[in-house]
Amino acid sequence: MFRLPAPGGHPPRGPDHFAICRLISRKPPRDKRLTGAADGYGEPVSTYLDHAATSPMRSEAQDALLTELGRVGNPSSQHRAGQRARRRLEEAREELAAALGAHPGEVIFTSGGSEADSIAILGSLAARLERPRSLISAVEHPAVQEARGRGAEVLAVNSRGVVEDTTWEAADEKVAVISVVRVNNETGVIHPLDGLIAASSRTGAWSHSDAVQALGHVPLDFHATGLDLMSVSAHKIGGPVGIGALVVRRGVTPAPIGLGGGQEGRIRSGTLPVALAASFAAAATAAVAGLEAESERLVALRDGIRETASACGGRINGENCAPHVVSATFPGIRAQDLLFLLDAEDIHASAGSACRAGVYRPSEVLLAMGAPEDEAMSTVRFSLGHTSGRGDVDRLREVLPVAVERARAAG
Repeated sequence: MFRLPAPGGHPPRGPDHFAICRLISRKPPRDKRLTGAADGYGEPVSTYLDHAATSPMRSEAQDALLTELGRVGNPSSQHRAGQRARRRLEEAREELAAALGAHPGEVIFTSGGSEADSIAILGSLAARLERPRSLISAVEHPAVQEARGRGAEVLAVNSRGVVEDTTWEAADEKVAVISVVRVNNETGVIHPLDGLIAASSRTGAWSHSDAVQALGHVPLDFHATGLDLMSVSAHKIGGPVGIGALVVRRGVTPAPIGLGGGQEGRIRSGTLPVALAASFAAAATAAVAGLEAESERLVALRDGIRETASACGGRINGENCAPHVVSATFPGIRAQDLLFLLDAEDIHASAGSACRAGVYRPSEVLLAMGAPEDEAMSTVRFSLGHTSGRGDVDRLREVLPVAVERARAAG
């Protein structure tokens, strides 16, 4: 049975709200709709198109996690159990570093991509007090936006979601760190790094990129990029939730932003989760193996979603996008209404707008790209991953036209 969100979770109820509820209530019984694998909570999932939010765990990652969960030992302890845990932790670090094109000593484990971003920005500002400024693009993840500091300057982007070459002139010797997302988490736009690296080399500012959505989807080699700092996360590539990494080029020393034992190169403190690290490494290895073939497979699926969205009146946002993300704006439709209707048919996607404290707001990414506020509130993100297949695209092609029509009628 479909359950309405708790009061206060969405805009005040009115005619539109109840219209959507009536439309959802007309859906056929569950046993007469397409259903697929269970989601782990006993609920069938027909079409999962939200891999950019989190991706199902890969079998390799599950195996590594379960193996380590059966063992004991704090990797900071000196006894044999602790040292065995330390060896396994360092093996995971080496494996992850190889997948990232980095040296093992450059990999700092964190609790996820958001913490890695926070350390990169706040840690750089704290370590370089003589450089009180930071520069970030207007399309960064909230973890970067909110950590940018008082002396921050936002770099405008064009309609393609990319910083123009002339904009980099804002960088000077007072800038501690410059951050540009490698693959945007909402639109999938691949941002070139050459302007960032050139500005960093010219001014001495440290360069950082949030590569959470890049890992496993576009070629990613830390040393080849020329970056000083790079953030990645496990659960976006089929690894476990609760672990990520900040890759820190040797010679770059961001200050710690939390107190404790300084277990990770005195940059990050806390007892290290060996099981999560091993699982992350296994997922990363699997994600980068056969990357070219997997990208081609996802491009074909992505293009199918784009065609379906366009046929329903949707406009695709961004150019030069990663193979796994489709951002589509449906003018005249509220994204949350469309998502309710899709969810009622076991199709799972996300809004292009952020929901914080129960209040829907237009996507800052799309606004920065020049989209009107109403269109920024009418955008849906479909994202693919390692479990996606042609059946997912076919199911969306079957359901989306009717869902769009009903959402538009309700609005």
